[in-house]
Order: sequence, then C-alpha cells, then structure tokens
Amino acid sequence: MARAIGLGYPGGPKVDKVSREGNPDAIHFPRAKVEDNVYDFSFSGLKSAVLNYINGCQMKGEEINQADVAASFQKSVVDVLVDHSMHAIKQYGMEKFAIAGGVASNSHLREALEKACAEQNITFYHPSPIFCTDNAAMIGVAGYYEYIKGVRHGWDLNAVPNLRLGERI
Repeated sequence: MARAIGLGYPGGPKVDKVSREGNPDAIHFPRAKVEDNVYDFSFSGLKSAVLNYINGCQMKGEEINQADVAASFQKSVVDVLVDHSMHAIKQYGMEKFAIAGGVASNSHLREALEKACAEQNITFYHPSPIFCTDNAAMIGVAGYYEYIKGVRHGWDLNAVPNLRLGERI
C-alpha cells in the first residue's frame, strides 16, 4: 500500500507517519473479515480496495491525497485488529493483553488498543517501539529475559510453530 501511494519502503513507519496528517474518515475502505471464523481475517480485499481507489482517481484525473489514503487505510486495519482483540479478550475472559512484532510499533494501533483495553479494565502491554523494528531484536530481547531468569536449553532445542500462547515446552 505504501508503494502504491508513493511512500516507498519500509512502508509501515511511513504510512504511520503520513497518516497523522490525513483524515481517517476521508475514504471508507472495507473491514477485513472471514465469515466462518471471527478470528480469521485477510487484508487482501483491503489492499485491492486501495489500489482500485488509486486507479479510479488516476482515471478521473483526480489528485490522490497520500495522507488521507494512508489514514483511511490505517483506520480500516486498526479497527479490525482492535475489534478482533476485544472479542478474544471477552470470549476468553482475559485480564491482560499484549502486542508484539513490527505492527506493535504502529502508533495508531497502540493508541487504539490502549484506549479499548482501558475501557474494559484490561492491562495492556506493549514493547518499546525500538524492540518492534526487527524480529531478531525481539527474539534477542525475549532470550535475554529468559537468560536472566536462569532458563537454559541445549543445542537440541527446536522451534515449535504450533505452540499455544503461554504454553512452554
């Protein structure tokens, strides 16, 4: 999406920054959802909607407001992520919620989740953005805290891709 509106790579931080100058309600983009499962979603339809909007503007000779497109796109994504997160919190009776990964550095998402969690009296955790920029850095930080706690593993340790949250090997 960032490339489509001329922001380049890496797109996430650039979309986050330019969207601060835009109107998140300027363009109504679809909200991603899959009918059969409340926790499944795909942003491919949203990406197509953004590209269709841009192509439509170009065909009509209309100027594309980067900030409005970025803000409206970001609002669509954040709405879905917050909605799904709050649904899971209620369904599973959670009292705490955490985000991590590159998306955790997005200021709009952090603000929206912080507000939604506060409204539900849910403790919200998020790493400092400096630890969200690179998966290697996040893995390193997680490993550091495990090391400090005295956790040690042998060379035979392997990844467990289907490990559930909170479950230990």
